[in-house]
Amino acid sequence: MNLYGKNIILGVCGGIAAYKAAELIRLLKKGGADVWVVMTEKAKEFLSPLTLQTLSENPVYSDLFHNECNYPMPHIDLAKKCHLLLIAPATANTIGKCASGIADDLLSTLFLSVSSSVLIAPAMNNNMYTNPVVQENIKKLKGFNVNFVEPEFGELACGEYGEGRLAEPDAIVSKIKELLSEKKNLTGKNILITAGPTHEYLDPIRFISNLSSGKMGYAIARAAKRRGGNVILISGPSNISPPPSIQFIPVKSADDMRREVLNEYKKADVIIMAAAVSDFSPIRYSDKKIKSKESEGITLKLKKTSDILSEVSNRQAVRSQKKIIVGFALETDNIIKNAKEKLKKKNMDFIVANSINGFGSDLNKVAIIDRRGTVEDIPLVSKDKIAEILMDKIEKGLKVKYVK
Repeated sequence: MNLYGKNIILGVCGGIAAYKAAELIRLLKKGGADVWVVMTEKAKEFLSPLTLQTLSENPVYSDLFHNECNYPMPHIDLAKKCHLLLIAPATANTIGKCASGIADDLLSTLFLSVSSSVLIAPAMNNNMYTNPVVQENIKKLKGFNVNFVEPEFGELACGEYGEGRLAEPDAIVSKIKELLSEKKNLTGKNILITAGPTHEYLDPIRFISNLSSGKMGYAIARAAKRRGGNVILISGPSNISPPPSIQFIPVKSADDMRREVLNEYKKADVIIMAAAVSDFSPIRYSDKKIKSKESEGITLKLKKTSDILSEVSNRQAVRSQKKIIVGFALETDNIIKNAKEKLKKKNMDFIVANSINGFGSDLNKVAIIDRRGTVEDIPLVSKDKIAEILMDKIEKGLKVKYVK
């Protein structure tokens, strides 16, 4: 993809990697983009605004109020023309301000003003990058649908080796092209997604659950929204912030999830059951905490929870509705064989087969199987990438169903 006609706003922060902004501008201009640069005051300590103005062939902005350039209100005027805001290098300070909604300079104010995609490329000392506060801020921004190019592992300016080195300019530009070429083929389609675990309570404070983080389901929700879908996300307990501009329905138990799915499934064109719903729940629930002395030698009796996926699939079969149904199969052995059996038994269009290794991780290795039994192995990649691959298959599946 070329970048002709695209306005890229490049935010440059105060770090030694600021010098790579020059190469970024060169590559973006080579791709056809029009580049406008916003520098923080600290960035000007590392790199001359004149250098970036010469390379970009546009004025460089840094002051929120006293600009001698074309725009009297640059945080508004630049935001209006922006197709993508790139912050590279992004310091821990700027990431923290963006995550907290602090707008005390032009770049942080512009971040709050843009409606376009935002791409952040962090660069800092490895100890700073792995600091829990910085990681929490990054996690928060990802929950707000902000995109990241992760830093690389290598030699840092301080002489140490670790994670925190700015991603290579080629990799950053490649991600920009990916974001700006996003498809909108799901515009007008209703996408119902379930995510996360469920909690089946024994008493007010104890429950049966599993290790699901909800990351896969939330990644699918973000991918569907990027493609223009009307997303309904029904999620069990998770620490992830739901993507903006979707219908979000939080639930706790398997019964809660069943109720909400059956309330929403009729209007859905696509149903993606990514939640790790508990298979069992206690037969008896205690309104009060079960005391330890009462639990000596206790026998916990369980009952099966509702099979939500089978119920939805059976209802579709009866009504012959043209819906795409996707399920997930987590297995500890015979992964593909068991997933194929589940696919056929529950009358799905696709099933994503994976193992316990993906629980809680940002990465996973899966296989996607269609109703013909064709298996596509996906190597260890990010869950966001898996979501994009899955959405490509769903789009093709919708075209087939609506042509018939």
